[in-house]
Amino acid sequence: MNYDELINAATDVGYMLLANGAEIYRVEESMQRIFRAYSVDSGEIFAIPTCIYVTVSTSDGRPITKIKRLYSRCTNLDKVDRVNDLCRRICRDTPDFKTIHQELRTIDKRPNYTFTEQVLAFSLVAFSFTLFYGGTFADAICSIVCGAIIKVVSHYMNRFHANSFFTNILASGASAFVALIAVHYNLGLNADKIIIGALMNLVPGIAITSFMRDLMAGDLIAGLIRLTESLLVATAIAIGSGVALTVTRAIWGV
Repeated sequence: MNYDELINAATDVGYMLLANGAEIYRVEESMQRIFRAYSVDSGEIFAIPTCIYVTVSTSDGRPITKIKRLYSRCTNLDKVDRVNDLCRRICRDTPDFKTIHQELRTIDKRPNYTFTEQVLAFSLVAFSFTLFYGGTFADAICSIVCGAIIKVVSHYMNRFHANSFFTNILASGASAFVALIAVHYNLGLNADKIIIGALMNLVPGIAITSFMRDLMAGDLIAGLIRLTESLLVATAIAIGSGVALTVTRAIWGV
């Protein structure tokens, strides 16, 4: 048994799961199952949203440890599903490690939605939530632009590898500012409905769900980290919107 190759393959599987939004228990359990598939029962895994620690003891008792740092995460359930399927095939067929790495590279290169499709999705979310919260049809039309602005700002900030906290501040501020301008020129009626509808694109719903699941599963550190991230996103949204409201009041005196 090549323990170095085994620990590298298992860590890469766990890394891809974690990087695409999988729960902590899913990451750890998948890696444990891979170890057991290759008749290694000494694997110990500790995962948090920003790092994976793995240790395996060889047949002669020598420990091998690997740490892999995670710098950025997203939510891509398609990749999570495909890595889950790969993990099942690994446990069933125990392929060679080169095949596992090839499969992971294939999954990693799967195309995402285009930028245009993502802008349209953000606009549709803003349009729908504005109507849901009681906005008029004119408000919903204005929110289409505000939702698109959030995606455009986030996209270009991410290209410069900007901190997500400041990205959310700029995106929410720009969206709220456009909404207030639209209401000022009578293009919409309810600025609050337009802003709320557009900002639903930034609300960390999956992160909130994940931290609750992590806490209930006993992964307290991971749960607290995700809770902190959710609070930071909420704070950034509030700061951005507050700045926009303050600036427009200073300009128009309302």
